[in-house]
Amino acid sequence: MEENSGFPQIPENACYLAESYDVVVVGAGHAGCEAALASARLGAKTAVFALNLDSVANMPCNPSIGGTAKGHLVREIDALGGEMGKAADKTFLQSRMLNRGKGPAVYSLRVQSDRRAYQQVMKHTLELTENLDLKQAEVTSLFIENNQVLGVVTHTGAFYPAKCVVIASGTYLKGKIIIGDTAYAGGPDGTRAAEGLSASLLACGVQLMRFKTGTPARVNRSTVDFSKMERQDGDETITPFSFETENPGENKESCYLTYTNAETHKIIMDNLHRSPLYSGKIEGVGPRYCPSIEDKVVRFHDKERHQLFIEPMGENTEEMYVQGMSSSLPEDVQIKMLRSIKGLENVKMMRTAYAIEYDCIDPTQLDLTLEFKEIRGLFGAGQFNGSSGYEEAAAQGLIAGINAARKTQGKPPVALDRSTSYIGTLIDDLVTKGTHEPYRMMTSRSEYRLLLRQDNADARLTPLGHEIGLISDRRYALFCKKQERIEGEIKRLEKIVLPPSDAVLSFLKEHGSTPISTGAKFCDLLKRPELDYRGLISLIGEEQGLTGQEAEEVEILIKYEGYIARQQKQVEQFKKLEERRLPEGIDYEKIDGLRIEARQKLVKMRPSSIGQAGRISGVSPADISVLLVYLEQNRL
Repeated sequence: MEENSGFPQIPENACYLAESYDVVVVGAGHAGCEAALASARLGAKTAVFALNLDSVANMPCNPSIGGTAKGHLVREIDALGGEMGKAADKTFLQSRMLNRGKGPAVYSLRVQSDRRAYQQVMKHTLELTENLDLKQAEVTSLFIENNQVLGVVTHTGAFYPAKCVVIASGTYLKGKIIIGDTAYAGGPDGTRAAEGLSASLLACGVQLMRFKTGTPARVNRSTVDFSKMERQDGDETITPFSFETENPGENKESCYLTYTNAETHKIIMDNLHRSPLYSGKIEGVGPRYCPSIEDKVVRFHDKERHQLFIEPMGENTEEMYVQGMSSSLPEDVQIKMLRSIKGLENVKMMRTAYAIEYDCIDPTQLDLTLEFKEIRGLFGAGQFNGSSGYEEAAAQGLIAGINAARKTQGKPPVALDRSTSYIGTLIDDLVTKGTHEPYRMMTSRSEYRLLLRQDNADARLTPLGHEIGLISDRRYALFCKKQERIEGEIKRLEKIVLPPSDAVLSFLKEHGSTPISTGAKFCDLLKRPELDYRGLISLIGEEQGLTGQEAEEVEILIKYEGYIARQQKQVEQFKKLEERRLPEGIDYEKIDGLRIEARQKLVKMRPSSIGQAGRISGVSPADISVLLVYLEQNRL
């Protein structure tokens, strides 16, 4: 058989030898797009395969990017040189910063996107990227020899040799659509499922799981009575996702809030026996933090109502999502439910809500680099890894793409830890702790959330993005100047003392703040919760020309200085344990004092550090002490 540039013979299930690549990405959803772009931009010859090119960067579950904790991920993706934030800025219909009434650690940007415009922008970006080929085909099998991935085979019998493969299959892998008693093979939004790859993965020894997610119905805007709903407008001042976006544009659409009621709940309970979720027809595990409406009504039976958000799908369509009402109930029940809701009494449903089951992997099979431990050159990203959400997927895709490209180039991998980013927390949670349900990012998952704010994502990650090669020299220079302005302003303010003048005392009284009798440091006054940077600066009349985002960061760094210093000390302790490496070939079976469960978990997980070992379920602090003693005794 013919050979190709050092690659092995064509596998038996292939018909012909196609073009060879450094990196092949399977799937072109949010994970696949970021993986492919990162790989190609780093100089690796890359191909990305989609079942249908019209589904590239699709948003089947909701037409939004960002939200609580998810907004942090998008800003971190952008800070590293990813694409999601830029595409969201170009195509948003409405932008809001959530949680403004809370502390800055949980501020989270969320936009309603024009779903089709987002897809078009992302697809065109892929098409224009050097080193990147976008292809429509189903990858049905992997070619692996001696625990090394060597390429992929498509449904047409083409063998594409590849040094690395990233699987980002989303919810397509053996996808099954379920609506009441109706069930059929399929992917999101009427697309077909990917049927072949699961068997190939199983044959390679990959452990699969079965998860489920759901989508809400889509309704016709002209049949919605918005006068009965609460209107929700976007922010007057738009905060962009991308640190490079200078003119983010304006809000174009409003969203609307309505609620379920007693009648809605009665319809659901009366038809619960017809729900595949409760009849046993659905086998996959669904997301705890994004349950279907029938699950909400059953689990939270004491709640009189549940919020529903009516959100536009795009600027040039009349379709609207009924967000918060995903369901797998029969179609006739869905119509009754919808028409029981205020403002939807005469609604016409355009797309039925549905549940979708799909195959994914146990993510503990992966390293922190998202490469499989037992199969060299094979990476996983997104919902394939057991996560849920566009943003979680894109974050993993970016890291997988970076590491796949670097592996082909003989460069060391990139692994983010929990103290650097939400991306690091997300990946560490998945590969260290595993997940028994679709994993969703939340601010509460991070121990260091005051340090990992969305406003300082560039300060945390842009130097790394530049070092990797995804941040241009020009962008990095602008970033450095921004940091200089912020640091310079803080140093300037530390020297300023405000006197108890009439203007200062009047200002303090106006803002309900305790008066001063002697001179007070500017920074001490700024730490008062009722006072802000812009107000205090007006007293000294010395504006430094900071942008709104720069001024906000100055205020946060001063106001929360003590709390930030405390978390930085916690990070230092964390780093010590992370830097205490565990040798790759360590034999845990021979370490006296380890409990049996700990031995089993450590053998399976093969943690890279003492810190990671301590986060494995079933490994106790006593086991960690035993490991530390063992390392000292053996001078490892």
